[in-house]
Amino acid sequence: MTGGGRVWRFGDDVDTDALAPGLYMKLPIAELARHCLESVDPEFAAAVRPGDIIVAGRNFGMGSSREQAVLALRQLGVDAVLARSFAGIFYRNALNLGLLALVCSDGEALRVGDQATIDGAKGEAGNLTTGARIPCEPLPPHLVQMVADGGLVPHLERRLARQKEKT
Repeated sequence: MTGGGRVWRFGDDVDTDALAPGLYMKLPIAELARHCLESVDPEFAAAVRPGDIIVAGRNFGMGSSREQAVLALRQLGVDAVLARSFAGIFYRNALNLGLLALVCSDGEALRVGDQATIDGAKGEAGNLTTGARIPCEPLPPHLVQMVADGGLVPHLERRLARQKEKT
């Protein structure tokens, strides 16, 4: 479950070039992240805070397979992305890199600036501003744990370390 953060809203078809603009791809991730979503909301990267949540429409993360799109959001401290649907590669990259991504068809109940929490295991968003509970598609327990561990590589490292402790 996320600790809670402010809601940011975006529409349909937000592509990976908006998340990680090609012009800045050769720069370190901290610099690239400063340009995240600037073509959609020029204030986003400067104003987003750790724990904030993105709520979007259909096909979030469409476009190229660039992992930097997820890394830029993580660098900025985005806690989760809820969308009506995700581009397949972005969705897998998000989970693999430790960013909670949930399919949520009722995201309209989360307005810009609302405070919200997200529970991937329950498949639920909580609007702390209005008290509403918004259903989303839950993630299987192994994916919830993988995201909680920080993504696939840290998750596997922890599993291997536990196995070594048992031997």
